[in-house]
Amino acid sequence: MLLPTKAEVARHLDQYRAWERLLLADPADRAVRTHFENTAYTLCVLMGELTARTAADAAEHYLGLRPARRQQKAPGVKSTVVHGSCLRPVRPSVAEERAMTTGPHLSPAASVRSSALRPSEARPSEARSGEARSGEVRSSVVREPVSRPAPVLTVPILDVRPVLDCGRRPVKAVPGETFQVTATLLGEGQEAVGANVVLLGPDGRSGPWTPMRELSPGSDRWAADVTPDAEGRWTYAVEAWADPVTGWRRTAEVKIPAGIDTEVTLEEGALLFERAADGAPDGTDRRTLRAAAEALRDEVRPPADRLAAALTPETGAVLARHPLRERVTRSDALPLLVERKRALFGSWYEFFPRSEGAVVRAGEPPVSGTFRTAAERLPAVADMGFDVVYLPPIHPIGTTHRKGPNNSLSPGPHDVGVPWAIGSPEGGHDAVHPDLGTLDDFDAFVRRAQGLGLEVALDFALQCSPDHPWVDKHPEWFRQRADGSIAHAENPPKKYQDIYPIAFDKDLPGLVAETERLLRFWMGHGVRIFRVDNPHTKPVVFWEEVIARINGTDPDVIFLAEAFTRPEVMRALARVGFQQSYTYFTWRNTKQEITECLTDLSVGTAAYLRPNLFVNTPDILHAYLQEGGRPAFEVRAVLAATLSPTWGLYSGFELCENTAVRPGSEEYLNSEKYELRPRDWEAAEREGRTIAPLITTLNAVRRRHRALHQLRNLHFHRADNDALIVYSKRDGDDLVLVVANLDPHHTQEGTVSLDMPRLGLDWHESVPVRDELGGETYHWGSANYVRLGPGGAHVLVRPEPGEIGGSPTS
Repeated sequence: MLLPTKAEVARHLDQYRAWERLLLADPADRAVRTHFENTAYTLCVLMGELTARTAADAAEHYLGLRPARRQQKAPGVKSTVVHGSCLRPVRPSVAEERAMTTGPHLSPAASVRSSALRPSEARPSEARSGEARSGEVRSSVVREPVSRPAPVLTVPILDVRPVLDCGRRPVKAVPGETFQVTATLLGEGQEAVGANVVLLGPDGRSGPWTPMRELSPGSDRWAADVTPDAEGRWTYAVEAWADPVTGWRRTAEVKIPAGIDTEVTLEEGALLFERAADGAPDGTDRRTLRAAAEALRDEVRPPADRLAAALTPETGAVLARHPLRERVTRSDALPLLVERKRALFGSWYEFFPRSEGAVVRAGEPPVSGTFRTAAERLPAVADMGFDVVYLPPIHPIGTTHRKGPNNSLSPGPHDVGVPWAIGSPEGGHDAVHPDLGTLDDFDAFVRRAQGLGLEVALDFALQCSPDHPWVDKHPEWFRQRADGSIAHAENPPKKYQDIYPIAFDKDLPGLVAETERLLRFWMGHGVRIFRVDNPHTKPVVFWEEVIARINGTDPDVIFLAEAFTRPEVMRALARVGFQQSYTYFTWRNTKQEITECLTDLSVGTAAYLRPNLFVNTPDILHAYLQEGGRPAFEVRAVLAATLSPTWGLYSGFELCENTAVRPGSEEYLNSEKYELRPRDWEAAEREGRTIAPLITTLNAVRRRHRALHQLRNLHFHRADNDALIVYSKRDGDDLVLVVANLDPHHTQEGTVSLDMPRLGLDWHESVPVRDELGGETYHWGSANYVRLGPGGAHVLVRPEPGEIGGSPTS
């Protein structure tokens, strides 16, 4: 505990009592309440107590004003104090209870502003205190005038980041994910300040002592990296304080060499070190600080030696752990939601279960695959290193306006229809298509996946076919046109005549309840991840309510937003609870496009939007893949797997399927959305037509290297050829460096210039790196020559001892 002098305790106790009296007299006064909260918190910090009441009692006992009183803890609450911080009130005083019921409290910045209000200054509401306002019943109670104490001097804390919607919504992380907290701190005049981050866990425990550092001299911008270690709802706040020891050191380093006020300056330092020693734990740290104080008073030695003896690295290390803090000020606590790791890290594989094991022969009706036959594909998916197997809708499909092959409007009698046209007389969103099997068959599929270490993600498309039971049972859920018909779905220029969108304006509560019911139904069958189809076409407030209800009882359930829409809408969906989001990565293929896109994702929105980089989807076959052939597929897989902690592919990607339905279209020829498409995986492997080995290697690299489990550690480096992209990820001593040739048609070469400090290295260092794709080892420094074939790439890591060798170039 950092215990100050009795004079300082007395000063803060007097301020606390004065503001407490004022607050009891006028609980609605926001400025008074803010001052009370700040003085109460400061007193908690000074005395190492959890509540203002017990801190005031401890202060009075410390000053000899009253005998000690045994602390009473609230049942079930641990009174853990870390580094003198007031972590969580156990039992508020009367004034605290009133303060907590009078509305939102002001930030420390507002506290500094409000302190400028003098007692003599009349508020607008007080200007006519002698006149009764219209409709007001005047009280006969006459208040005693209360004099205001002097304003409290604080250390202003401004612009704390990350913050989401002014602190109304939590920023996000997963256990083990490191993120940076920054704030602007303003000292008074030339005084030195210090700061730390207080990270408070779901169980009330504080995280480790986390001092902040100034990002650059004179910037007033401070930062610290924090890492939550458990799931749940956390808070974080910034504590700032005057740092008298650092301020004295700066002065002494100027005055002592110049012979100015030598003895006085050294004695002032000795007093500060004694105070710091009183706050350090008994043992080596306290002895180190007291030895520094003694050295400053050792008149036998020259002044310069006395100063040097007090400013050793050992002394600095002790002060870093146990600083002498004055005028401790805190920011508002900001919310942090720590979700399970799969919300940030994982590899997804999408496939249509009806195509696996399907039989399609010319002149014969096609035979659909089933959950049983689809389960036979799961071992191969697991062997490639995927974590999540994602299924498009598995429900009954309507027949009205059913689409035929290649989105034709003239289906044949045996055409299977689009899985997203949900609903038929066989059932709706809580039924399975009879061709796939039964719910028991689906349960067996889920169990088989879980046994292989795979999670099952299910598509949740809140729309229906004209044959869905909802159309008759809930006509209020659909928008009627002027002629009485129901409008079908559109996403111009695409039209979905076989799908009715939902209208939310007439029965929002009913739709929320039904959606919650459906989600919980599938959760009961082992599904904990939902890929939500087109959530941007539904109200944001709807999703906020649904996700809050589900995650309120089942925080492990993950929602992926498939929202290819305006950036602000995508961000809004992430803000209200979606754990992951599709991105524009599929359309970002040049060096500039990729750099801008991923910089925004890893820096601009990383506090709340987690990207899932799908390289293709049943709807999206980009021209880059159509025209680039196998090299294009290979480099896109490398990029997605190493740029983002979460990536995914739609089956057929490993076979480099790239034939579009027509020139200029992103739709696949013979798209699996409209027909069964069985694939001969074994023949593709025998004939070398698959890039599954590369995908397997990439997923293995991802699992081995924790740097690839993170999003916010992405850093781009320079290359003098725009066809070459270079980036790195580092987590402690784990480093992954990627160089890729974005040209799928030509060999490219150039010089790669590395930002060595971002790699944890000095500028002059040359270190061995091993290519995880090819196995070669190179020696790289800040500048390196690279030559890569079409779509080629290096995924470089630091080799283990004994693996060093190879060439300095590639």
